[in-house]
Amino acid sequence: MGVKEVSVMLELEVLESYAQSLDRSLFLDEEYQSFASLNRPLPIGYGQTISQPTLVVEMTYLLSPEPDSRVLEIGTGSGYQTAFLAHFARRVYTMERVGPLLRQAKKRLAALKFTNILYQEGDGSGGWSEHAPYDRIMVTAAARTIPPELLEQLAPLGRMVIPVGPPDLQELMLVTKDLAGNVKNQVVELVRFVELRGKYGWMEEKKRE
Repeated sequence: MGVKEVSVMLELEVLESYAQSLDRSLFLDEEYQSFASLNRPLPIGYGQTISQPTLVVEMTYLLSPEPDSRVLEIGTGSGYQTAFLAHFARRVYTMERVGPLLRQAKKRLAALKFTNILYQEGDGSGGWSEHAPYDRIMVTAAARTIPPELLEQLAPLGRMVIPVGPPDLQELMLVTKDLAGNVKNQVVELVRFVELRGKYGWMEEKKRE
């Protein structure tokens, strides 16, 4: 079977409709559930946050998983972004280094009847080579540079969305790979994310200084 030569973008209206149908409070601890309707990031514990719905919609739109897509997600967090990916893609492989967050997200997503998600606890900065290549890669934490392992695990005609830059402010990057394996990076906008822990994070760079 040949590789498809056209990548179809999801419709924003479809994504926004799904966002309205998905109860964000289900992904929050009880003390923050009353704030679920606010379009702002909220804490989920362990120094992590759940992104505002408009940003989740935008990042999912940029990634545009297709019905047959295999998606790698780095940073499961609350599971909110994972739900978007699993709704639109064939299978999601999601990684989270904070064990309690991963287990909590797994319970939430199982309660929502998702059966197309595989979970892995650990450092996702090097990807999940066992199941590579991936049609789409979503990174929900900021790295100081794009991990080369993720580029290697991105399939031809694949798309990756990743925040890249220093701690205070990052560039949200759309990374695409053509059939020949050439990679193109496009800056979409400025964002602020928590750190992608591991060798491509800011703390690791400080250790070497």
